[in-house]
Amino acid sequence: MNLSPDDRAELKYKTVGEKFSETPKLKIRGLNVSYAEKQAIFDVNLDIGSNEVIAMIGPSGCGKSTFLRCINRMNDTVDSCRVEGSIQLDDMEICDDKVDVVPLRARVGMVFQKPNPFPKSIYDNVAYGPRIHGLASRRSELDGLVETSLRRAGLWDEVKDRLLQPGTSLSGGQQQRLCIARTIAVSPEVILMDEPCSSLDPIATAKIEELIAELSENFTIAIVTHSMQQAARVSRRTAYFHLGQLIEVNDTQHVFTNPDHQLTEAYITGRFG
Repeated sequence: MNLSPDDRAELKYKTVGEKFSETPKLKIRGLNVSYAEKQAIFDVNLDIGSNEVIAMIGPSGCGKSTFLRCINRMNDTVDSCRVEGSIQLDDMEICDDKVDVVPLRARVGMVFQKPNPFPKSIYDNVAYGPRIHGLASRRSELDGLVETSLRRAGLWDEVKDRLLQPGTSLSGGQQQRLCIARTIAVSPEVILMDEPCSSLDPIATAKIEELIAELSENFTIAIVTHSMQQAARVSRRTAYFHLGQLIEVNDTQHVFTNPDHQLTEAYITGRFG
């Protein structure tokens, strides 16, 4: 289902005009991403608003995770990757070579597909970011940050009596919430989630989804998910990617009940993907 030149022209016009607000938290324009000779993202334009939860859906290999990794420069770790275009976080141009990725990744945190706690204690997993970024000068301040972050991740009551035990001793769902606590401990403005529930059972998934709703009061959240049901439950808007192109972005209910593009409808109804 390749897009014709006319479809691409129409799509470019629609997505450039797809604005969430007059002052979006993230503004992406003309984003192209290639790995060596293979182009993975084609001319993506998208605004993401403050305290918005936006879900990215689409078939495997459609570019949604690649797109997400551009927002905090994770693609920099891939030698063959070339990124062109503009990504603005407030007034900062993320793609500028002069941008220091360390403070950037404090502002734009990321939660990965599989829980990846550090080989440290539960306490030290959460305290790691505040320590290296100098967010706490005294132990009492660090203790407070750790407790607050674990509470916001819905994990404090489950681990408060075993903070010195390894983070890897927790269940899969608890490990993922620990990783979320580690992310929010440095007070990011944006949280990127790349299929955060794909390795979790339904009960753990439900807890993460409840947490996403709570965190959206303070953070902008962009989530890649393979589950259309999850996208429908957690997001305000949904973006559909196909073969590296942003086909449609709209209110989640609209995307799932009355999509604008035939490719979106075909995916939603299960005709491919």
